[in-house]
Amino acid sequence: MNSEHLHTYIKNVLNHMPSDWLRLTTHRLDIYNENQAKSEFLSQFDNLYRQDIYDTVALQALPTAYDYIRLGHPLSSVLEWMIAQEMNLDASQVISFGSQTMPIHAILRTNLLAGTSTRIIYKNTLPESMDVHLLKEVYGYDFELVEASSVNDSNDFEGSNVYVEQQDGMITLSRKRNNDFHIYTYQHLGSIVIINDEQKDYVPAIQHVRRRETVAMTPANAYAVLHSIIHQQTVTPHGIAVAQHKNAIQKLINSITNTSAQPLFASSGLSMQYAIMMGLIDDAQTRHPEKAIKFVVPPNCYGGTNDQARRIAKAHQNIQIVDLPVDGDNDMVQSTHQVLDQIAQEDAIPYILAEIPTNPRVEVPELVALKEALSKKRKTPSGAMAVPPVFILDQTFCPNVHFLGEENILSSVKAIAYASGSKFPSGGKCTAGYAVMNKKAATLVPVIEKHLVACDNEATAQQYEILAEQLPSMNQRIADAYVNTREFVTFIEAVLPDAKINFVSEELASQGFTPSVFSLDLPTKGNTPEERETYKQEQNLKLINMMITQIPDESKYCVSYGQLKGCYWTIPATSTQGTTKESDKDYIARVSISPDLDLDKHKQVFQEFVDGM
Repeated sequence: MNSEHLHTYIKNVLNHMPSDWLRLTTHRLDIYNENQAKSEFLSQFDNLYRQDIYDTVALQALPTAYDYIRLGHPLSSVLEWMIAQEMNLDASQVISFGSQTMPIHAILRTNLLAGTSTRIIYKNTLPESMDVHLLKEVYGYDFELVEASSVNDSNDFEGSNVYVEQQDGMITLSRKRNNDFHIYTYQHLGSIVIINDEQKDYVPAIQHVRRRETVAMTPANAYAVLHSIIHQQTVTPHGIAVAQHKNAIQKLINSITNTSAQPLFASSGLSMQYAIMMGLIDDAQTRHPEKAIKFVVPPNCYGGTNDQARRIAKAHQNIQIVDLPVDGDNDMVQSTHQVLDQIAQEDAIPYILAEIPTNPRVEVPELVALKEALSKKRKTPSGAMAVPPVFILDQTFCPNVHFLGEENILSSVKAIAYASGSKFPSGGKCTAGYAVMNKKAATLVPVIEKHLVACDNEATAQQYEILAEQLPSMNQRIADAYVNTREFVTFIEAVLPDAKINFVSEELASQGFTPSVFSLDLPTKGNTPEERETYKQEQNLKLINMMITQIPDESKYCVSYGQLKGCYWTIPATSTQGTTKESDKDYIARVSISPDLDLDKHKQVFQEFVDGM
């Protein structure tokens, strides 16, 4: 490989890349093949490289890489490809992380499940955030830790050798072939793990940790690393006064959520959820070491939540997942009573994760009854008081609703609320997530923060900056988007009365539940349930294709929500519910409306769709 030619090409790519490569956080499903996301992007990128083509139009035409930006994105893919080219490796064997410690976690988790020993060899120093005690005692990982200078031959170890090297200043990359994994860590930027040929089987597992428990190196940081390598200059992290922005948005979040406990900010909603779940496990092990832990999860909720919870349970013998049916014919309140009664009989610790409103049916339970179900004092078979639940609320769809304040509905329940910052908090400009606790749960802040730090999953400097810019207008954007959504729903009800629309009632809206997402169950026909389901799915896709082709500047086939402009369409079963059981998937169209779109045009195209049915 001619490094000089390679670096010249990458330099030209950075000078001509589409602006979306640095700023987009969401993808278009119509140009995104999940099974081939990175390979498809890099195959075509490699063709451009061989032809020395780097103009913006050609780069813009490349298919979506991964899924902007949690699992990966164009710049992280290009960074990994360039390093792989120089080291004569497949691009899949180079994986960048926004976290310095999570690639270590990923290897340790994989080896835990496989029963393989791990030796971590570190040069000079370990990442500052790496908590060895926590990794062993709470995460259950088993490993040896040795300083590189004391290791003469790393091949005499029966297991995985993980070489960790902290780099500051100018970035240089090489590979120690007698180690299975070489991890480069960069303060404020993240890390890069290089997987040797003999360990290719680890690639999917390491990528899945990046997908569910952390994020890829962010576009801005991947750009900084690329720039440092090709220009042989000291790497420059995003220069932002983190403390100033952090203090400002902590106050904003407290005001928006009507809470007083310290808010926490993570690199994504799932990073935040992971810190919450691991923090609760840590707390349970300290307070009730003899008791089993039950994570109660709706089986058809957001796929990332479902998958992450089950992955945590798989790695811990003392943890089980309990289903909480909440949608359709199931009632969240009744299900909560049943599940908590059952867990009390087992004298276990209940942690409940739920979305309000639910996804994709946009349902809100009877909140007073839910509070009563959560607050009910239950007893174990011995007559002792059962451990009360912690309610973990994903309120991404309605981050403006006050649940946790002293005068609010969940004030008497130990409760945590969190939201994905890629939705309304940032308007789709960054993936950062946040969490707040009510007064009863405020004691959990330090233990959750401890795991957020240990995973090096705190929001980045740039994410804090974006949240500081976008949060002040969030509630107004939510209000404006709801007005558009209500108008569109009313129009659909008039022109297609046989459709079933899942949206909040006027009564719920008056109580503050003003989401800008609704689900659309189109009328169908056929002689059998299978024929009717197939016809409905075909109609879903026909409608979506009409919208995104006739209004390409505004309508996208996308899974996001809370965007600043336009309209997003998706079928949850093919995206956000992708990891749930087939029987729990909901093949209905989900529509997300922004405060800024040409609503008349969307009505016109929808009318054309109805006329053609």
